[in-house]
Amino acid sequence: MSNQHQHAVAQLRRVAKLLRQDYAGREQQFDAAIKRLEKPDVVHETMLSVKLADGSTKKFKAFRSQHNNARGPYKGGIRYHQYVTKEEVMALSTWMTWKCAVTGIPYGGSKGGIVVNPKELSQVELERLSRAYARFLSDKIGPWLDVPAPDVNTTGQIMAWMVDEYQQAVAKKGLVQENPLGAFTGKPLELGGSQGRDEATGLGGVLVLEKLAEKLGWQRKKDVTIAIQGFGNVGYWFAKHADARGYRVVAVSDSKGGVYVPEGLNPEKTLECKRDTGRVSECRCTDEKCDIENGEELTNEQLLELEVDVLVPAALEDVIHQDNAAKIKAKVVIEMANGPVTPEADEILAKNKVLLIPDILANSGGVTVSYFEWVQNLQGYYWSHAEVIDKLKPLMEDAFAQLWAIKEKHQVDGRMAAYLTAVRRVVDTMLLRGGL
Repeated sequence: MSNQHQHAVAQLRRVAKLLRQDYAGREQQFDAAIKRLEKPDVVHETMLSVKLADGSTKKFKAFRSQHNNARGPYKGGIRYHQYVTKEEVMALSTWMTWKCAVTGIPYGGSKGGIVVNPKELSQVELERLSRAYARFLSDKIGPWLDVPAPDVNTTGQIMAWMVDEYQQAVAKKGLVQENPLGAFTGKPLELGGSQGRDEATGLGGVLVLEKLAEKLGWQRKKDVTIAIQGFGNVGYWFAKHADARGYRVVAVSDSKGGVYVPEGLNPEKTLECKRDTGRVSECRCTDEKCDIENGEELTNEQLLELEVDVLVPAALEDVIHQDNAAKIKAKVVIEMANGPVTPEADEILAKNKVLLIPDILANSGGVTVSYFEWVQNLQGYYWSHAEVIDKLKPLMEDAFAQLWAIKEKHQVDGRMAAYLTAVRRVVDTMLLRGGL
């Protein structure tokens, strides 16, 4: 696996070269701010000891990277995956800083992870692991310090275990808290979660797609074809909301492969079929019915190279890289995964006139509604689903409008436009705080 943190630093340095000219007379402080942003404020790591069902004890490597908190508490998910690395969570925490800044929500970036394949653990073992991680973090997180959330292979149930363990741990330590529920987001509704959180990331991406379609003059939505790599929570909700607005989703995939349905597939029926069969490639479902004659099976690599209007990588990092970027035929790439396009691929896509909407904007709907959940927890007052969506829509649309304006003004690619806004906001806050 490539070093994700090196990619994040490379992106930051590229932006800094363009921004530095705007800080005449303050170059020294600007350089100091960029240097500090090249690495997290702190990375916590430990080995968690967990008792397994057979009575043995197993140790699991765990991390929490806290990148920057100039604009507010650290914020970021927790992932359970066998390939989690320190460098990965460092990169993801960096990207979270930019993601929060580009939408204007008052957070900094963090990310956590445990090296584990959760499918190999029983429910009881998974709970023990989650509680052990929450105990480890109990004095490092909190509503005004660092607010974790779900990420890859973590759920609302896991957040519920963690917030319960956290609440017990801080009580034992005598730590003063406002509302301990505000220490985690992505919780079940019954435990202080927010309406709309499950769909927020995918929906936010579609809200960006809608504004992009206006800019590009795409009048007939049914003629706009979309391929989505990844049919988990984010990919499904992107497909569902895009389909509901009249776009034609022609391909989706999961880790085992995908399906291409030229007529346009039905996301809800496809999800039901995936649950029944265990794999998307068996599910060639139109609005009429699921039938093998409706389409064809394809690999994840083939999906990326389809001739579609919009390609949506919604799975893992680095799926578009130096070796396949030139094969991308889509007009637009909307990054719904974190870091799905490498810096080398960025240059190739830009050279080939492929418009890219970066992850720090495209998938920021999730952290935005997490912010709404935090606000509701701290108020002790909860909003309806309609209120949440009404608050999400203008934030996503305004962030896209800012990206487009900067892209046009400076004649830069989509990623650079978003980063110019985000990095400037963080650096400006650091300069206001001083001490550089």
